[in-house]
Amino acid sequence: MDISEKIPDRAVLVGIVGRGESEEELMLSLDELERLLDTAGGEAIARLTQNKDTPDPRTLIGSGKASELAYICACNNANLVVFDCDLSPSQIRNIEEIVGDEVRVIDRSMLILDIFALHAVSGEGKIQVELAQLKYTAPRLVGHGNDMSRLGGGIGTRGPGESKLESDRRHMHRRIHALEEQIAEMEKNRSTMRASRDRSGITKVAIVGYTNAGKSTLLNRLTDAGILAEDKLFATLDPTTRKYELPSGEKILLTDTVGFINKLPHHLVSAFRSTLEEACYADALMIIIDASDPEFRTRLKVTEDLLCELGAGGKPTLYVFNKCDLGVAELGGVGREAGADNIVYISAKTGQGIDLLASKLDGIVSDGKRRITYHVPNSDTGALNTLYKYATVEDVEYGAEYITAVALADARARGMMRKYAVDDEIVNDEEDFD
Repeated sequence: MDISEKIPDRAVLVGIVGRGESEEELMLSLDELERLLDTAGGEAIARLTQNKDTPDPRTLIGSGKASELAYICACNNANLVVFDCDLSPSQIRNIEEIVGDEVRVIDRSMLILDIFALHAVSGEGKIQVELAQLKYTAPRLVGHGNDMSRLGGGIGTRGPGESKLESDRRHMHRRIHALEEQIAEMEKNRSTMRASRDRSGITKVAIVGYTNAGKSTLLNRLTDAGILAEDKLFATLDPTTRKYELPSGEKILLTDTVGFINKLPHHLVSAFRSTLEEACYADALMIIIDASDPEFRTRLKVTEDLLCELGAGGKPTLYVFNKCDLGVAELGGVGREAGADNIVYISAKTGQGIDLLASKLDGIVSDGKRRITYHVPNSDTGALNTLYKYATVEDVEYGAEYITAVALADARARGMMRKYAVDDEIVNDEEDFD
């Protein structure tokens, strides 16, 4: 074997069935945890579960189960333990004392942070990952005392922030503050880009959904974006925006976003807020769902809950059931209504259903829009800025007394620009926007 080839970490997965939870729910969560571990380059060699209404404050699973965990690790040459829930710094220290110094103990959030560190490509992505790691992981790493050499030694230790932590722990807060300032500056730049898109009048559609549902593959299929699309969790971290022409000829902006996942660490939500908020600034959403996943309802609920948490709920939405080439899970009547306008079944990989998706997306984008001619007095150019912001401006001519603008306007824009409309039927339109 090539000595340069890294031997995968051998991990024991640990989960707890708490009050009001079921064994089945835990098994599904551990299945996802195993996929996360695989994405990080590790191998799950055993599982340990515990039924406990009240988690043990010292070891979470109790001293007896902790001893059993140590035995499993020793018998299977495991060098990593991954808990499916968050651990406190003291719990990590206590468990490591029981399982031995050669076994690292991390939790689900630390594993997700590790994957983000592994996949961060852009400067912004790396800074966001480092900030999230420092805020979440640093207190847990301090407990290792003098054994800081373990940093960089496997899953749960990767990322751009660890070497800084090892050499300069006492100035960690200063580093966090510096990173927050850099992210704030990046947010200003991102806001400037968004403002430019708003002025262009082009409709913005965000592609959102659970991780590994096929968002990047779909954007590649529609726009030849050429972004990384792998059968791994969190393969894409940085948002990518591409222009796409609908069947009607109208051009829109499609933005691929970072995937959602159950129990997404709050520090990640905070650090990646400027990235996640692409969904908030979009005019419409495409929620991508893995149609072959029996647990798609749970995944969809996580997605919709996170969208609401971010303030992106309630937008015009197209539900895209992807991966139909792998088979369709029992949908139980969901979206089975004939001609449902906001649901489509596709395969981004094979191209199945893409034409229908484009047609339905065209309908959602153009729903309620009308082509209106406006006469804006030269003394009121601010109204033209409003038109650019809330409608799709197709043509502008500057005259001696007024500006003639032709735009595709929805009910909101028509209400705001009512007094400048030339078309009689629009002037007398009884639709009011409140």
